[in-house]
Amino acid sequence: MLPAPLADRPSLADVLPGLLSAVTGEPNRLALPTASKGVVVLVDGLGTAALKARLGHARTLGAALAAGGASIQSGFPTTTAAALATLTTGTPPGQHGLVGYSVLDADNDRVVNQLTGWDDRLDPLTWQREATVFERARAAGLRATAIGPERYRDSGFTTAVLRGADYVAGARIADRVSAALDWLASPGDGILYLYVPELDVAAHASGWQSPQWTTRLEEFDGALRTLVAGVPRDAGVLVTADHGVVDVPASGHLIIEAGSDLLDGVRFIAGEPRCLQLHVEQTLSAADRDALVQRWRDSESSRAWVATRAEAIDAGWFGSVDPAVLPRIGDVIVAARKAVAYYDESPLAQRGRSMVGQHGSWSTEEARVPLLRFGAFAS
Repeated sequence: MLPAPLADRPSLADVLPGLLSAVTGEPNRLALPTASKGVVVLVDGLGTAALKARLGHARTLGAALAAGGASIQSGFPTTTAAALATLTTGTPPGQHGLVGYSVLDADNDRVVNQLTGWDDRLDPLTWQREATVFERARAAGLRATAIGPERYRDSGFTTAVLRGADYVAGARIADRVSAALDWLASPGDGILYLYVPELDVAAHASGWQSPQWTTRLEEFDGALRTLVAGVPRDAGVLVTADHGVVDVPASGHLIIEAGSDLLDGVRFIAGEPRCLQLHVEQTLSAADRDALVQRWRDSESSRAWVATRAEAIDAGWFGSVDPAVLPRIGDVIVAARKAVAYYDESPLAQRGRSMVGQHGSWSTEEARVPLLRFGAFAS
């Protein structure tokens, strides 16, 4: 059986819309009380499982978790491009269109990296298809601000998912927290998004179980303590994440050789190592497509969920899927459920083997993220 989203429970898609509703005084799925200002802190790569395993290094986060903090589902695939678009639009990938780390751009017959691959053939204002919560806040007469590293200010991905927000840069976590405190102290109601990529960077390089990741967790927890101490009484803060992380040892790297029958009829490999999205040749017959799916199931069903596009959509993996988004989703999806990652023999894929911490699939470690409340939201 295929895993499926928990549709009856709050998820990452509810966080930023809930924040806006709290500021406008409207009911919301998170049951947040009214606040004049709302902040969501997005810690890239901070899964609930990893946080619980390192609570001794995160007293501020741990106290909030013990005081009623929740664990929510991030969405699928558990990758930054898809998850952040879900957070900032409140819609699933099947609607906003960022359905993976890399996806098929059918109009240009190529696979495009959704974080770094934007060019003049891919317009972020139309490829990401939904209005952002920041745009909705602006329309309501509220301030909307995003704080992150300077290097992301003018990227195509930022334009796609943060449009409508004023961008403020901060080099270190402490710098970004300082900018958030300045924003909280300034006049005017509104919403603020604060991005913390440092834990994800450490996880990819060294794994979430490494001393480097723990050091970054301690750094963030101390900065969060400073932020919470300076939050005005009528403002609230939420801390969440886009996905968790699984450490994949080199012994878990599964190499798909160029001559493998697992690639017969495959034109493009998109997605990422823990969630392949295979796009087949358009001329491939239905019988040959079925045979390809069966070969993958025979080979990998003990360590991955193998689903056709139709099966994944029926299971709700991408939420409601707009017809314009449909071609971006792989014809066959291979989502790892063991500590494995799939690589072909291309130079680009082989360079990715240096990553230790990985994500993209349905495991609890990847899919469950914290939702912690501070300030006016903690009461």
